[in-house]
Amino acid sequence: MLTRKSNLSTPILSILTLLLMLSSFTVSSQPNLIPAPPQVAASSYILMDAASGKVIVESNSDEQLPPASLTKMMTAYIVEYEAERGNISLSDSVLISVNAWKTGGSKMFIKEGTQVALEDLLRGIIIQSGNDASVAVAEHIAGSESAFADIMNQHAKLLGMQNSHFENATGLPHENHFASARDLAKLAKAIITEFPDQYSIYSEKYFTYNDIRQPNRNRLLWRDKSVDGLKTGHTDAAGYCLVSSAVRDGMRLISVVMGTKSEEARARETQKLLNYGFRYYESLPLYSSGVKLIDSQVWGGQLDKTDLGVASDVTLTIPKGQKEALVVSVDVDSVIKAPLNIGDVLGRVKVSYEGEILADQPLIALQQVEEAGFFKRIWDLIKLFFVQLFS
Repeated sequence: MLTRKSNLSTPILSILTLLLMLSSFTVSSQPNLIPAPPQVAASSYILMDAASGKVIVESNSDEQLPPASLTKMMTAYIVEYEAERGNISLSDSVLISVNAWKTGGSKMFIKEGTQVALEDLLRGIIIQSGNDASVAVAEHIAGSESAFADIMNQHAKLLGMQNSHFENATGLPHENHFASARDLAKLAKAIITEFPDQYSIYSEKYFTYNDIRQPNRNRLLWRDKSVDGLKTGHTDAAGYCLVSSAVRDGMRLISVVMGTKSEEARARETQKLLNYGFRYYESLPLYSSGVKLIDSQVWGGQLDKTDLGVASDVTLTIPKGQKEALVVSVDVDSVIKAPLNIGDVLGRVKVSYEGEILADQPLIALQQVEEAGFFKRIWDLIKLFFVQLFS
């Protein structure tokens, strides 16, 4: 049975709902036996649970490294961000400049002076890793690639990418252009969760433009049916890099490897990380936002009780078979008086595993409770006096 710890400040608090929810967890007597993470031949890497943000494995994950074409994840993210807000449309016709057409490196093979649909350019960025398409999009959105780079850095700051700085939309080498594995995992998580309608592009294996059919360079799309994105990158300075995501049994993992020695190596090392994470860990959706977790007495209100819950979903990443080892601690204000507004913080719920706190969330009021009339308030004060006296 799941171990429970209730630290309740008032005898009035009802935890029936919490107990019923926790009783559904599977009982297991198996000990927690997890082998050491695999040895990964990369300069930097990280494995993250997309739902919880929990890092399962990492090495040098905050090191600032050249990201090569992994940069294009941010370029594509900004396209999706601007389209979501109606500032641009994926049906826009983008005029291709000489500057975009002449950009070296990997290409979508767009032609100078032509009009190309923004949606096609987005596919050219994601699937074909087109530097020409990236520059065309940057100019369309910001007027110039340098102005677009400024937007990229603003988004990096908003996403908490503390070890990243962008100088261009392509990932072509520049001494002040860098990113970390952790930051790229955060960016991948944002792409997946914020723009799910566009995310399917990352799983497309081929894209044909100008009668030229090019494959997606992510080899895992062919080898592992659970993989559905995201992006490859390579320069001499960066080595071979890969950001991948996969879903198995309802759990989504994000893997980043940077600085491997070949296309085959980046696929192989990524597969090691994904297999390890899926084999030994699981995602546990624990609490849903806005759903009653417990209720508590309200004094002097038109309602005698209020429902309490969490403001945002709580998902944990734990070793497989260890749900019964979780410890739940609930702490609610000893006296709750009306009036109450939805969202008022009235306590906290904490969940820990083997001494490590995995979740620490405020308990908020899910109902508005207006102040009662004069006589009801007086009567509640009298009852509260005796409750506190005998407790």
